[in-house]
Amino acid sequence: MLPTDSHVHTEWSWDCLAGSMTASCRKAVDLGLRSIAFTEHTDFTAWLIPPEAIATMPEKYQEMVCADGTLLPPPLDVMGYLSCIEECRTRFPGLRILSGLELGEPHWHSTEVKNILRSGTFDRVLGSVHSLREGPHALVVERLHGLRRPDELLRDYLAEALAMVEGSDTFEVLGHLDYPVRAWPAEAGPFDAGRFEEEFRSVLRALAAGGRVLEINTAVPLDALIVRWWRECGGKWISFGSDAHEPGQVARDFARMGALAEGCGFSPGRNTCDFWRRS
Repeated sequence: MLPTDSHVHTEWSWDCLAGSMTASCRKAVDLGLRSIAFTEHTDFTAWLIPPEAIATMPEKYQEMVCADGTLLPPPLDVMGYLSCIEECRTRFPGLRILSGLELGEPHWHSTEVKNILRSGTFDRVLGSVHSLREGPHALVVERLHGLRRPDELLRDYLAEALAMVEGSDTFEVLGHLDYPVRAWPAEAGPFDAGRFEEEFRSVLRALAAGGRVLEINTAVPLDALIVRWWRECGGKWISFGSDAHEPGQVARDFARMGALAEGCGFSPGRNTCDFWRRS
């Protein structure tokens, strides 16, 4: 049985061009999933978009860029989103459907985060770093490749992830700890997690100390070394997330990554939607 997909985006996430909650539920049922969590983007960081990049963006995103070159994502329509959750629960009674949020940089936006968490009931709350400070501005990580060396960017990212874990208790699951690897440049050579072991371990120790959960994000499968370090650092729980932004991506690569997690000493929880736990 495949694990619960605990990181899925739909039409309720501002950056989804082809998202559909209904179609994602149908895909989950087709795959034999017993549970799925819709963790919609909740971002309060305004990103500076370089002028040359704006023209390369989909029209939907171009319309969000302000005159000063910043993009502030629109707020999540919580009432509409939760209503859609209830509709899908009725339509797919055999599928356990969990509500959720993916909080971007929650340690930078404590007031806004507290307000949205009070606005509804959310079963899964992820905390993720998507951007870093570059002078007075914030840039999404993908825009920082070329401005910083790959190894420097990853170390900066892990330092910010550590600051988020230590500076915010509003989330349970740490999302995509290896996010910069998604755009790792070919000219930098193959990504070698071992070169950044202590930086990864620092984040993992802090996460484990808080009794929280590490996500295996399968958009770019997490290196097995990092999963082993998580266990060695005292980590007890694993979550699986496809980071799907369209229905066809739901539970992508879950069979392989489930086998990897088992090989690293984790096994399914007692119930369908439980996190995986240390064996």
